[in-house]
Amino acid sequence: MAETQDTIFRLPDLGEGLQDAEIVAWHVAEGDHVAADQPLVSVETDKAVVEIPAPRSGRIGKLLGAMHERLPIGAPLVAFAADGGADPGSVVGELENAAPAAVSMPEAGAGHASGDHDAGGARRVRAAPAVRAMATELGIDLATLAGSGTDGEISRDDVRGAASSPGMVPLRGIRHAMALRMAESGAAVVPATVTEEADIEAWPPHAPIQARLIAALIAGCQAEPSLNAAFDGKRLARRLNTDIHIGIAVDTEDGLLVPVLRDAQALSPDAVQTALDTLKEAARTRRVAPDTLRGATISLSNFGPLGGLHASLVVVPPQVAILGAGRIVTRVVAEGLGFTEHRILPLSLTFDHRAVSGGEAARFLTVVKTSLENPTDA
Repeated sequence: MAETQDTIFRLPDLGEGLQDAEIVAWHVAEGDHVAADQPLVSVETDKAVVEIPAPRSGRIGKLLGAMHERLPIGAPLVAFAADGGADPGSVVGELENAAPAAVSMPEAGAGHASGDHDAGGARRVRAAPAVRAMATELGIDLATLAGSGTDGEISRDDVRGAASSPGMVPLRGIRHAMALRMAESGAAVVPATVTEEADIEAWPPHAPIQARLIAALIAGCQAEPSLNAAFDGKRLARRLNTDIHIGIAVDTEDGLLVPVLRDAQALSPDAVQTALDTLKEAARTRRVAPDTLRGATISLSNFGPLGGLHASLVVVPPQVAILGAGRIVTRVVAEGLGFTEHRILPLSLTFDHRAVSGGEAARFLTVVKTSLENPTDA
């Protein structure tokens, strides 16, 4: 019998703003019997690797997505067979048996964004004969191109572009998300940056720098709430946030991830450090839950350990500000009638000048600096 809507499990909504995901690992094969909530497939969104569980018990009839295929939210992912047995009331229809681990694709128009595949799961390229001939002549592998035409069909312009830019590879995963978010920010935000330096000589050895920065950022938000806000550029409307959810920029091999430290103002210093360690480990192992990547009200980038003193950072809407900390340096300062060396922490605050005035930004940064320099807070 033909497949019906009830047999198909579609790629679920993976969180706010995520439009698609790439299949990076199947945990089942066609013909396998699965239990509800058993790991089904791992997909890479623009933010993290997410493990999707089986929605029900039953037998896998067909895998409807190939390895490394990028599918839109709502695209068919798995077809369950009617003889799965554990859930007879909710699974209908009968599917043909297929060889284990073989991947077959639905007919054109079933909702896929990346074209179809052969029986072994390899991507079948969509291109006209003339385009294929051009690619052969120019030495371009069509399987490496993302087509700009309808249903991913590759055009002459796609081939020409690849030939003029040898070695160019389409961005995936986190780097794809970075490119989109940076472009969105560049088109939407009116950025301005103010810098400062905090004298942290009073800090004890091995002080937790990022935790201290978070405490100072919280103090700044409480003193100047305009920086802990959301801004709607289309309606020219602003919302001041009561809770402080801090996006923590984490550098990974695959690109930048920004997990969120929620309700930071309610956490003790020890709890902040524990939460930071957990978030950074999850980001670096690509095990960040989608919810952990949403809802930041202001961001923090401690780029100093990597290098650099000051920076014009990128504000990601609807946030209006991001605080950056550069590399700690030693400076000669006046002390009494003489001179001595102190540790100095460079600070950069980039803000959306549509929503934040220069005075508000300066007052915020002054509070951050004062908090960092206070020995009782160190």
